[in-house]
Amino acid sequence: MPKNTGYCFREEGLLHDTGRGHPECAARLEAIRKAFADAKVEYIAIDVEPATREDLLRVHTAEHIDTIERTCKQNADYPDADTVMVKASWDAALLAAGGAIAACKAVLEGKVDNAFSAMRPPGHHAERDRAMGFCLFNNIAIAARWLRDVRGIGKVAILDWDVHHGNGTQHTFYDDDTVYYASMHQHPLYPGTGYPSERGKNNTNLNVQMDWGFGPKEWLAALDMQIIPEFERFKPDFLLISSGFDAHKMDPLASQRLETETYAEMTRRVKHLANGGIVSLLEGGYHLGALGESAVAHFNALRE
Repeated sequence: MPKNTGYCFREEGLLHDTGRGHPECAARLEAIRKAFADAKVEYIAIDVEPATREDLLRVHTAEHIDTIERTCKQNADYPDADTVMVKASWDAALLAAGGAIAACKAVLEGKVDNAFSAMRPPGHHAERDRAMGFCLFNNIAIAARWLRDVRGIGKVAILDWDVHHGNGTQHTFYDDDTVYYASMHQHPLYPGTGYPSERGKNNTNLNVQMDWGFGPKEWLAALDMQIIPEFERFKPDFLLISSGFDAHKMDPLASQRLETETYAEMTRRVKHLANGGIVSLLEGGYHLGALGESAVAHFNALRE
């Protein structure tokens, strides 16, 4: 019987205008929306409210939050040239973080079995005190802290299969053994972080580096032989996925060889974790066709 899978989307994400030629653009959300419509994907819409300042402060410094708000509202330049902000970016960023929380809340309250939040800007590169790599706030870290601090969830696992290492997420939880962060990412590649020697407090941090040109065989083997056994040992009460789709063979920003179906298969292989309590958040993915198709494959696997 298909699961009731929730879906978060807000139009404000389309107004976060990063400029002509920028890979992290509004067309990404349009591509996912069109792919869902074309595939006649069935979902339960989840209402999304903006994250509060209190939500953000569980991960970010007050100075960082104020800097992002001021930069957005003044249409000012930010020191990281790739991380563009306009006035509408402030609302989009609050809603992207809020979508992560809303998806978790819907799962915990039994309104849905699992959920996918298709919101932007993405988040896993954002540090405690710095925006970078297209990311303003670390949406998945904010969700994890909300699960732990507000809802009292004992242990949270974060699986990051974006092709880039989630430096911000790793740094947030490196000394916190109640959150296990595991990343599969191409190396070398931006941001140049994420080494296997970095294991975190009580071995609750894991980095699996993928060489140039790796495909489904290598990625599924890494998941099966390294990450899933670690998560099974950890016994998480909730699973969050940083679901970037930029390890796809068509993606222009990396050199991996994943197929669209690989994202469905990776999803199936982790669904038994945390008794199925899973929320997935959009991160990267910059070939519009591959992004839309991969998001559909991932979502439909959540529904199975």
